[in-house]
Amino acid sequence: MRMSDLIEEFIKDLFDENELIEIQRNDLAEHFHCVPSQINYVIQTRFKPSQGYYVESKRGGGGSIKIKKINTTKSDYIMHIINNIESSISSNEVDILISDFLSYGLVDTKEAKLLKVATSDNVLQLGKDVKDEVRARILKNMLLNL
Repeated sequence: MRMSDLIEEFIKDLFDENELIEIQRNDLAEHFHCVPSQINYVIQTRFKPSQGYYVESKRGGGGSIKIKKINTTKSDYIMHIINNIESSISSNEVDILISDFLSYGLVDTKEAKLLKVATSDNVLQLGKDVKDEVRARILKNMLLNL
């Protein structure tokens, strides 16, 4: 596993007991023997509102970070995701969402594969700016129909 994956899993495991966690950026970086910017990267890419989290970051004192997990019904969660997907989305961001959907039991393996294939770069052979916009529209439409 990559360092980012390990940090993500560690943080997600903290949610097993709570809907809201507070972590110290420097303490977490020390735990994983990495720089605090690595923690920032994981928080910014894996714990976004579009992925079902609210993040509040405080500067100073080791960088306190509060993360709240949104616990709602499947349809509420999917609508939350749809509403928070911007006008464009990268293939990497879709991969992270699909991984989250699988881990939360929102989709099964077959549905995850269909989401991945329909939004892949192999299918969307367009310019980068247009490709990510079309990918977002396809993903939103598919999620509406789950």
